Amino acid sequence: MEKLDRYDRIILQTLQANGRASNVELSDKANLSAPQCYRRVRRMESEGIIRGYMAQVDPATIGLGVVAFVNLNIDREQFKQVRALEKAIRQFPEILECYTISGDFDYLLKVASADLKSLSNFLTDRLMQVPGVSGVRSMVCLEEIKPASPLPLDKAG
Repeated sequence: MEKLDRYDRIILQTLQANGRASNVELSDKANLSAPQCYRRVRRMESEGIIRGYMAQVDPATIGLGVVAFVNLNIDREQFKQVRALEKAIRQFPEILECYTISGDFDYLLKVASADLKSLSNFLTDRLMQVPGVSGVRSMVCLEEIKPASPLPLDKAG
């Protein structure tokens, strides 16, 4: 992967603020031609620097009033099946994000649900039924202080 130059960083900053920015808008910001911006964007997409584009939707406005962070542990006896467990996790639309973590737990999940009862049902009846899950602990988000943000490109190597 090539190192990002200042033009790439400007393009990425612009796309993080507005994923629908046109090549003309990108060229104005980066002071490059639209075809040059197009080639740079396509290169960053093919290299996996840009993963994709999506609309950011406020969960509460569509009836998902509860967001929770869930710590999940896996059964050490089932560790050989960890990839199957991860595949199952990817299939749950309620799970917005999933990370392997260090410390007392194996995974950290961000989960969206309609209400506390729905969250409880999801955890008990679906997530905890996945082979290899040995325990979960949830923390309900009371208020979002800072939503997902653009990456700090000026701090990147």
